[in-house]
Amino acid sequence: MRVLLAEDDDGVAGALTEVLYEHGHLPTRVRRGEDVLARHRQTDLLLLDLGLPDLDGLEVLRKLRAVSALPVVVLTARGDERSVVRGLRLGADDYLVKPVRLAELLARIEAVTRRATAPAAPAPRTVRAGDVEVDLDARRVTVGGAEVRLTTKEFAVLAALAARAGTAVSRQQLMDEVWGDAYLAVSRSLDVHLTQLRAKLGRPDVLITIRGFGYRFGD
Repeated sequence: MRVLLAEDDDGVAGALTEVLYEHGHLPTRVRRGEDVLARHRQTDLLLLDLGLPDLDGLEVLRKLRAVSALPVVVLTARGDERSVVRGLRLGADDYLVKPVRLAELLARIEAVTRRATAPAAPAPRTVRAGDVEVDLDARRVTVGGAEVRLTTKEFAVLAALAARAGTAVSRQQLMDEVWGDAYLAVSRSLDVHLTQLRAKLGRPDVLITIRGFGYRFGD
């Protein structure tokens, strides 16, 4: 399993990296919160220290949860009740206080990933809203039975919304999924592609703007 370790203490990071590697994981260590936000899509689990030099770990967790359901285990010296409660409410899957027993850490990682990989109901691969039909597997879009030609990026934006039909999707989620990083992607690019999509579909009621948040495909 690919484990992203966000830890600024070299000694702690070295020990954890060695243990993770010995138990069959592929650890990658970063020191900064911005590195977590840039690299989270290339990992299966995040071990997050809260005392990072650039961003507070809780702020990193809040930003991450806006775009990703990546399993997160907080590993920190902050053991006060307020920090624990905040961490769990912001979306941490588990919260461990340093110093932690390595056997317990490995067991918690296993439990978190087991929950995260539990099988889910298969999502529909063809989605409809009015007379707009999106075939996610064939990458084909029709409006009123006529095929509409989209660019790769236009289809990626539409597919990200159609896969969650009826659900509001934030701008950050869209940029993260289509461009790979919600915080480095150019927001203007999303606006341009949505404008082009709406023009090609010709159905203003299919791609709905949720003011101050994001967008929704259909009702």
